[in-house]
Formats: sequence, C-alpha cells, structure tokens
Amino acid sequence: MPHPEALEVRLLRPDARPPERTRAGDAGFDLRAVEGLALAPGERGLAPTGVAIAVPPGLAGLVLPRSGLALRHGITTLNAPGLIDPGYRGEVGVILHNAGAEPYTVEPGDRIAQLVLVPCATPATRIVDALPEGGDDRGAGGFGSSGR
Repeated sequence: MPHPEALEVRLLRPDARPPERTRAGDAGFDLRAVEGLALAPGERGLAPTGVAIAVPPGLAGLVLPRSGLALRHGITTLNAPGLIDPGYRGEVGVILHNAGAEPYTVEPGDRIAQLVLVPCATPATRIVDALPEGGDDRGAGGFGSSGR
C-alpha cells in the first residue's frame, strides 16, 4: 500500500494546532486540547482538539493514550483506541478518563493523546456454513484458553 505524502488537516479554531510528531520517525502524531477540562478521579470527559483530518483511503486513524499521562496521572483514553474512519471530516475529540487517585486538569495546548495511521482492510462479508480451520488447535477456545 502506498504511503500518503501528507495528512490533510483543517484547523477549526484559531488556537488549534495540527497533529505533529515530537521527533522525526515517531509513529504517533500528538493531539492537543483546545479547551480546558477538569477530571475528578473516575470521571470522563470529551476534550476537543480543534482539528479535522482526512484519513487517506485504505487507512484508519487510531487515537491512543499517551504513556506519560497514563503512568504519572492515570489519564487514559476511555475507548482506546478511538477510531477515525476515512470518511469522517468532523472535529477530532478525545474521550479522556481519569483512572488516577487525584483530580487532573487539562489545559489548552496540552498534549492529550496520539494519532496513529494504520492500514485497514475493508472486505465484504460472506455468510458460510462453516469457517476454515485455523492455524492452531485453539478452535473456538478463547479468553484464557492458551493458559497463563
């Protein structure tokens, strides 16, 4: 699959910043909040980013937590990963959750999540009477079937 030359970004607010990589070669683009958000322990809220993006066809955008926020403050993305489909053109919002023991305040401009673009297959579905055999002996076993 060819790599897109650029991620098209529309700034929806004057103070919005485009998704950007901290270092060349990083997999994730940092997403920043454009509004403050106070989260008590156990609380969740939507943090707007002020940007809309055009995910290229054949890719999907995944919104992932930032490891430093998760480790130091217990702040994570509640629906990790959040999914941005190629056809979506609205504002990117990040659902943040405070799993920590202390209140946390997001300030405008804070890096709150990462955006990673990944290949996404979109085959049609087909109803069958039986599924082909898998690559191992697991069969229908799941959730803990391979042991500890």
